[in-house]
This record gives sequence, structure tokens and C-alpha cells, in this order.
Amino acid sequence: MDAKSVFSRIWTDVLIWAISGLLCILWRVAADKAAILVYVWLFAAMMGLWLLLGLITGKYHRSYKTMWLWQEMLGMLVPALVEFAIIFWPARQLLALFNLSLVVAIWMIAIVAAICALVIVGKHYWKYAQNMDVPAMEIEKRSKAKVLRRNEPRSEQSVEAIHQSVLSITTEEDYQMLLDKAHLDSRQTKIVANRDRFSFLQIPDYQYKTLVDLTLLNDAKGINRRFCIVNQKLPDDGIYVCCYRPQEYMKQKLLNKYPKPLNWIVYTLYFWQKRVVPRLALSSRLYYDLTKGRKRMLSKTEVFGRLYYCGFEVDEVVPMGHIEYVFAHRKMQPYPQEQIKIYGPLIKLPRICKNGEIRFFYKFRTMHPYAEYIQDVVFDQQGGMNIADKADGDWRISSWGRVMRRYWLDELPMLINWFKGDVKLVGVRPLSQAMFNKYPKALQEKRIKARPGLIPPFYIDHPNTFEELFASEDKYLDAYLKHPIRTDFAYFFRTVHSILFTKMHSA
Repeated sequence: MDAKSVFSRIWTDVLIWAISGLLCILWRVAADKAAILVYVWLFAAMMGLWLLLGLITGKYHRSYKTMWLWQEMLGMLVPALVEFAIIFWPARQLLALFNLSLVVAIWMIAIVAAICALVIVGKHYWKYAQNMDVPAMEIEKRSKAKVLRRNEPRSEQSVEAIHQSVLSITTEEDYQMLLDKAHLDSRQTKIVANRDRFSFLQIPDYQYKTLVDLTLLNDAKGINRRFCIVNQKLPDDGIYVCCYRPQEYMKQKLLNKYPKPLNWIVYTLYFWQKRVVPRLALSSRLYYDLTKGRKRMLSKTEVFGRLYYCGFEVDEVVPMGHIEYVFAHRKMQPYPQEQIKIYGPLIKLPRICKNGEIRFFYKFRTMHPYAEYIQDVVFDQQGGMNIADKADGDWRISSWGRVMRRYWLDELPMLINWFKGDVKLVGVRPLSQAMFNKYPKALQEKRIKARPGLIPPFYIDHPNTFEELFASEDKYLDAYLKHPIRTDFAYFFRTVHSILFTKMHSA
């Protein structure tokens, strides 16, 4: 153990004793006639004894990387019990000299032990929460593959057996739809209905052109791994059919079930439990360990994004009551799989800054998880990105995300970049690489001569086309490069006027 780590642990104990001493003094558990200075001296003596016992027992020099929780708790309790024994017998007379009862010393040790225990438990929970012990899935590269099984019709008995099997899971309408679109009567189609992804591992490679997965993704364990295994089992352009219950259905169900405003309170609590808690770094692992991934809230964006992340391309979505069936074909190898993807409320986005440097900018997440993997799909559907580096009618944005964007709440974390010096108060917007590439070469060169800003000229000129946007930024940059302070000062107050009197909002 290096000296720096030992010193850090000693100072942690000193801080704990200082907090405990303050609490004890505020509570005044002894007689009021005892002076505060008496408490201070008593605490100092007991803290010195505590630190000495820690050094003697090797508490500060011990390696904690492989220690269990009970071992660390025992290492903390031993000095507490020894100190209690010392205080309880030899120091009783000393306490009497200061008109302090034994209760004071006991409370001191109890508070210190309690805070130490909280620190130890918190440290171990942090290690548990951050230790995602499921390794990232390794994707084997493969050459082109065709379906091996011949396209032959099933016998009537086989089709009827499949019919009854599907009816045990879903409805007659669903069966007829799958019979027509997924060709359940063909020997090239395989049906799977098991929330455990390992059932897919038993399927021979490239034997089936179509795999129909009747397990609701909301209850499936390890969705990405499930998709990746299917990707490996299907031939090129093979069809995968999966189904899920959209979160919009659950939202409407809860809102219709309870009267206003109770329905919104219930839905907010439900949303917090199902969508927020599973996305937080400190609660994600505990949530999935307890629920085993059952009854998830899944949005269209997340399902599509996961499919594209795992190498599929969506062809069609068929709503059937409260269930949506997604038909996708295998397009390519999955993206390199990460150990776990946690979509917390705060995200970092790469942006081009002064001198062409790439810096990461903080924002609140306003899109559903895995939205980044279907950006091109949305842009193609909506006719490309607009002048705000976004797509009009972007369905990847969540309902609360639209509110945050409307009032710029999602951009509040960019103040961190302001404090770091990545941006100034007024200036052109920091751009993504895709948006930067749309700019004329001359304007690109001007842009990288100045730091970007939090308040762009966009909010003064209100451009509607790319040409108007380019002209607006070109005019600002020409003025700024000649008179920086005067230009930013003027643009700041003009922006305030624009926001207050023209009601300009973020896209």
C-alpha cells in the first residue's frame, strides 16, 4: 500500500470524526454545563486513540480490493470495541473531571462507527453497481451464407401443431397474420417462444430463412445478446420477426385507469420505476438483478435501435392490439458489442471546436435509448437534417425531451463546457461532424478560427434555410474576427430581445 493511499484513509477517518464531533456537540447529549471546548478536547483525544489503533491493527495499510463487506466491517468494529473498552474502564475518572458522563463517549464512538459503516457499505455498493460481470459478447466474422434448408411446405398435421402452439401464446388474428407474412407453413420458418436466449443457440446455422420470436421483448432476458445470436443463425437477408408491447400502450392504460390528476401521479411513479431507475448508474445493476429484465418499458426507438445495433434493418411493423410485430432482415454484422450500454440522463456529444479540435459537450438526453443507431433512417424518412442539425418530426425524441428542447433545458449542462473554457457565451453553435461537412469550405475555415458559443446568431436572424444559416454565421464571424468584444456584447443583448419579444424557442 503506497503512502498516498494510507494518508487518504487517515484523512477520511479524521473527516468522519469531525462530522461526528459536530453532531454530538449540536445534540449536547451531556449536561449543558459542560463547555464546548471540553467536547473538542475529548473528541481530539478519542480521535487520536482511534487513529493509533488503526495504525497498530494495520487498518490503513490493508488492501481492500479483494476484501468482502464483512471483513471491512470487522476491521472497523475492532478499533471501536477496543476504544470503548479503554474509555469504559481507565478513562471514567477522566470523564468525571470534565463533568462529562460515560454516555458522551459512548455516543461519540457509536456515531463514528455508524458513519464508518455507511462509508464501507456505500463503497461496496458502488463496486457492486459498477461491476457488470457479464462480458461483452464477441461477434465472430462470417462469410456470405445462403439458407440451407429447402423451401418445402409443411404437412397439414405440422401446420396444425404450429397453429395450436401459437394460439397458446397469442390470438387467432396474430396467427393468421404470421401465417401470411412469415410463412409459418414453410419448412424454412422456425418459431421460438422462450425468454431465455440460449434456446436460439440450439438452432443450426443458416437452416432457416425466417425466425419468428413470440417472446415479448419486454420480458426477454438480454435483448442485445438475443438479437446477436439470431443474427449469427440467419443466412444473408434472413428474416427475423419479434414482438413487443410499446410503452405508449402502458401509458394510455394507466392514464385511462385512474381519474385525473391521480392518473398522472401513478404514471409518473411507474415511469420513474421502469425507465429512470434502470438507466441510472447506481441502480441499473440492482434493478436487473431483482427483476431479471422482466416487464420492461420499451419504445419504438429502442426496439428499432437495438435491431440496427445488432445488424438488422427493419422492413415493416404490424400492430396487433397492444402488441407490435417487427419484421426485420439481417443486413450486416452487429456493431462491436459493449459490455453494457447505460443511457443515463446526461450525455456527451462530440463537437468540432476552435482549430478543428473535437471536444465533448454535455447535454441532457432527450431521445430514447439507442436513438443514435437509427439516425440515418429517421433523416431519410424526414427528408434529411434541418438547419438545427435535427430532423423535422423526429420520433426518436421522448415526450419529456420535447419539453426540454422547447425551453433549452437540455442545454443547461453545456454550462459545464463554459466553465471548462470549451465555449464562450456568444458564438456559433458547436457542430457535429455530419453538420460541419454541410458547410461551405470558406465558412468551415472561419468557424475554426473562433470558439463556439452558447448563444448563437441563430436566435437573432431566425434563418429558415441552410443558405440563410450560412449567411447569418458568416456575418457574425466577419464582425467577431474584427471586433470580438463589441460584437459579442451587441449580439448578447439582441438575443435577449429576440427571446423575450419574439418567443424564439429551441427546436
